[in-house]
Amino acid sequence: MIREDLRNVAIIAHVDHGKTTLVDQMLKQCDTYHENQVVRDRVMDSGDLERERGITILAKNTSVVRNGIKINIIDTPGHADFGGEVERILKMVNGVILLVDSAEGPMPQTRFVLQRAMELGHRVIVVVNKMDRPDARLDEVPDEVLELLLELDATDEQLDSPMLFCSGRTGTATVNPHVPGENLDVLFDTIIDYIPAPEGEIEEPLQLLVSSIDYNDYVGRIGIGRIERGTIHQGEEVLIVNYHNNTAPKKTKIVSLYTIDGLGRKQVESASMGDIVCFSGAEDLTIGDTIVSPLDPTPLEFVKVSEPTMEMTFQVNDSPFAGREGKFVTSRQIRERLYKETLKDVSLRVTDGDTTDSFKVAGRGEMHLSILIETMRREGYEICCSNPKVLYKEIDGVTCEPMEHVTIDVPDEYVGAVVEKLGQRKGELLEMNKHGDRMKIEYSIPSRCLFGYRSEFLTDTRGEGILNTLFDGYQPHKGEIVTRFTGSLVASEDGESTSYGLFNAQDRGVMFIGVQTPVYEGMLVGECPKNIDIALNVCKKKHLTSIRSAGADEALRLVPPKVFSLEQAIEFIGEDELIEVTPKSLRLRKKILNTELRLKAEAKLKK
Repeated sequence: MIREDLRNVAIIAHVDHGKTTLVDQMLKQCDTYHENQVVRDRVMDSGDLERERGITILAKNTSVVRNGIKINIIDTPGHADFGGEVERILKMVNGVILLVDSAEGPMPQTRFVLQRAMELGHRVIVVVNKMDRPDARLDEVPDEVLELLLELDATDEQLDSPMLFCSGRTGTATVNPHVPGENLDVLFDTIIDYIPAPEGEIEEPLQLLVSSIDYNDYVGRIGIGRIERGTIHQGEEVLIVNYHNNTAPKKTKIVSLYTIDGLGRKQVESASMGDIVCFSGAEDLTIGDTIVSPLDPTPLEFVKVSEPTMEMTFQVNDSPFAGREGKFVTSRQIRERLYKETLKDVSLRVTDGDTTDSFKVAGRGEMHLSILIETMRREGYEICCSNPKVLYKEIDGVTCEPMEHVTIDVPDEYVGAVVEKLGQRKGELLEMNKHGDRMKIEYSIPSRCLFGYRSEFLTDTRGEGILNTLFDGYQPHKGEIVTRFTGSLVASEDGESTSYGLFNAQDRGVMFIGVQTPVYEGMLVGECPKNIDIALNVCKKKHLTSIRSAGADEALRLVPPKVFSLEQAIEFIGEDELIEVTPKSLRLRKKILNTELRLKAEAKLKK
């Protein structure tokens, strides 16, 4: 049977190419909102972190109704670190809308998500977005997309994909790049005409592949997926099976059943083949499980998600300030929270660490792990995190490391500084093209060599450069490299920083703290320009004397401290340092806090 009243489609693109903004306009033009309803921009970015950073982190479902046909739309992240989100939801749809920026053209993540969609045989609608940009390249970008399709061995049908031009911000779409559209009718018609309707057996026993997990305090775990075969009923007894592990089927009951309705969910009694549904009742559910009828417990294969490339160690906060600001501080609480995250995030791996108080957390990149740390921090957790390390692989007896494909867009005058820095970091120049007064440069570089480079890059390009990275497979180890050329200024005493102590310390380097900041021995209070660590006392007070001299009581001039964001702190810390993360504070510290013990350990290492 073919469900002609239904279409399932995902919107995929590189970061900042306008996916969420286009979904906003699709919802508005299908009368999803009530009259006089207050609607904020980027309504699909519902998380606080998503709205603060202006990026999509989690894939989300919505739906619109057009000419009596329901279109389920999935908005996906565009950042390479959240590629796992895109990979897992592609099993829920029958086609994709590929968004490409009219000025930037296809970017690294465009290639990645398109390749994944084509591997599953999905039909592709190419949409050149932001056609109203003053620097739009409306004639060149379609050719670049066709070249990309050819490189990815597209079938004849995929090469004939329809190509539309739209402005997501104004909500217009057109077939002719030089004639602006009036609304998104062309896009809706193309989805209905070109994206295949779901096809399968409604009368056969149930098969539903779980592609996403949600959680609700009242009903517990909520599974989200598309029904591949049969019909599901509220209150029905079903089995949970998994294609990839040979565990025995688990019995469960569908307690409540919902379909996607606009921005919300509508409770229904039953749903059929092709529908994307949400259901509760199955507490032991994980992504990749199949919900089946007891009559035919055949599981469905889940897409293989790419492996993590980077690892950080999370451990219990053991600093002198531990437990002052957080609610959850024990290893048991941290362990539960980390393993709970793996149920929702398929590209995250958590294993127990070398000690009972530590855990190894592997992910796709620094942003992937920093979002997890920031989320835990806001939930009231206190943890210490190590610097990131790449995960090596043994391939044919050779130690191999993860590589990144780096695409850089910079003004001409900063090209020299960028090329010099990436050359020092073992980068291999692949391509260099000029677009107007800007240069587009492509590099292949080991992942570990990019640690700490992003902040340098922004400084070198005066904030005008754009840097994008994408995992590019494993290659033989490229040799040792130093990525940090500075040392640390370390507090030698517990106490509270004074203006006198900071004034005497600031000649040694850049300070991280201001006056009256509580510090402890072993805490990092600044950065030393030389590649050495210096222990100093920032709590020192001026001795009072009975003698007064001209100028003695003048105010001490202090340089404003350098305040790190979480990502900058992750990039900065070295092998022997940690970040202390609490709900209210970020502190950098040494692993060994005692100055004497730390110096002995360093001397032992040098021997």
